Amino acid sequence: MHSGALELALVLLLAAVIAVPVFKKLGLGAVLGYLAAGVVLGPDGLGFVQDADRILSAAEIGVVMLLFVIGLELSPARLKVMRRSVFGAGALQVALSALVLGSLLMLDHFQWKSALIVGIALALSSTAVGLQLLSEHKAINSDYGRLGFAILLFQDLIAIPLLAAIPLLGGARNDTLQWNDVAIAIGALAVVILCGRPVLRRLFNIIARTRSPEVFTATALLVVLGTAWFMQEAGLSPSLGAFLAGVLLSDSEFRHELESQIEPFKGLLLGLFFIAVGMGIDLDRIVAEPMMIAAGVAILLVVKFGLLFGIGKLAKLRTRHAVLLGSVLWLGGEFAFVVFNEAQRAHLLGNANHDRLVAIVGLSMAITPLLMIGLIRLLGRDEGPKAPAQPADTVDINDVQPQVMIAGMGRFGQVVARLLTAQKIPFVALESNPDTVSDLRRFGNKLYYGDPTRPEMLRAAGGEHIRVYVVTLDDPDANMRATRLIRRMYPDAVVLVRARNRQHAWRLMDMSAEPFREVFGTSLELSERMLIALGMSVETARNHVQRFREHDEKLLRDQYLVYDDEAAVIQTSRDARADLMHLFEADAESDGKGADGATDRNG
Repeated sequence: MHSGALELALVLLLAAVIAVPVFKKLGLGAVLGYLAAGVVLGPDGLGFVQDADRILSAAEIGVVMLLFVIGLELSPARLKVMRRSVFGAGALQVALSALVLGSLLMLDHFQWKSALIVGIALALSSTAVGLQLLSEHKAINSDYGRLGFAILLFQDLIAIPLLAAIPLLGGARNDTLQWNDVAIAIGALAVVILCGRPVLRRLFNIIARTRSPEVFTATALLVVLGTAWFMQEAGLSPSLGAFLAGVLLSDSEFRHELESQIEPFKGLLLGLFFIAVGMGIDLDRIVAEPMMIAAGVAILLVVKFGLLFGIGKLAKLRTRHAVLLGSVLWLGGEFAFVVFNEAQRAHLLGNANHDRLVAIVGLSMAITPLLMIGLIRLLGRDEGPKAPAQPADTVDINDVQPQVMIAGMGRFGQVVARLLTAQKIPFVALESNPDTVSDLRRFGNKLYYGDPTRPEMLRAAGGEHIRVYVVTLDDPDANMRATRLIRRMYPDAVVLVRARNRQHAWRLMDMSAEPFREVFGTSLELSERMLIALGMSVETARNHVQRFREHDEKLLRDQYLVYDDEAAVIQTSRDARADLMHLFEADAESDGKGADGATDRNG
């Protein structure tokens, strides 16, 4: 590797490692940390990087991967639950904001196509910053938090056709579209939509059977970048191709595995993208035109805040919550940077206006966390009445998240899954054997391919929402690794684990997991049937088996205290056997029945 490239990589990584923790500590978010790092490293800062466009071109792959992950998470069930808020409030906010802001841009001598694209781009808010602010203020599940989430979700959706329309609008030189370009674009969309699902699922099914993680990762990257390249060759946005690939795989068994594989690349490259955007912020332009930039930021915030406040009141939010909704979403968003770059590439936006708009959006993102902190202090504590129950389309977004995870869908796990299904309790199941996944999916079971011993897999499957983990892997060592990982990542969750034997159970108890010996219950059922066959009454046999279960579970706990001392374990077992025999003899005497022989066999 050339020394200059190595030095550049080290500088970029060092800047991210320093800036992001500092900004997150200050409550300003990782996005602003990346932007600030880019400004410092860029040509108007310390000058470590002079050619920001070269880095930006490579880093745009991060945006492509972000769209792929959004597509994976956009399940039809989630949209159905929130359809009114998403397509009602979300569409209204984008349409009104784009109309007002686009009209103001046309008054500033923008062409209609440029005003349309830029107006919609400015209507979008930062998903990263918005959700972070809601999370920091514990407002995700408030009425305005749910409505804000729905609006952000629609904005993510509208960004896709917006990016797709830019190359077409850029190619329309005389206010008319070239119909051959439209035909090519529609043909490319049809190929991806109609052929993508069966081809991609078949491809990943074959790759999963190789049991080679690096090949699966390479295939995931190939699919994301390949569909992006295909759309780009058809004259559309590469991000659209990645988004469609994600949607096509959103209900497949490989969804969580794909997300876990792409997430590290997406996070790193998206951070690099924001650093490159920061490098592209023209500080000289801000210094030369401070009033124009400040006026642009003020107009953006005031227009979006006013419209969001009105939408909040239409949604019957209290005044305080309508104000907070506006303060969370009045800023510009990450996608605006992407749109501005695409519009500049398509000659819909000049260099000067591009620099002004990037500065306006960047500054709006930078000051929003500070403004919200001040606004909350100004409003004071929320002492108003609790909001009424929300309609079905605005339920808590966590309600659609399963709260039970089954790790391992062998014979043990399948029984648990069947019981949950019968009770209509939603769950997510992970299985690392692709053949098992394929077989069970044919019977309508909802499970996903993936290794539950990997932290990124648990995160991708929604581990933060899980209340109960049921670990039923066939391999005892894998059970131990999964349990240890779950305990480290989610210490408050209930962990129920399949245990091979007593020694395995003791090691699981060391991690505060509750073990269930895999043949213990069945053995007791057989023993009960055996006692009945020997002539014992059903009630007496059932009582003896229940007494034995209680005795053995107590013995398991007693031996756990000394299980690292073999002599103590043996002595405890002998003492327990004698106690059990005396117990059954006493029961036999009280019943007046001679069941000693049967009792000895059971003991």
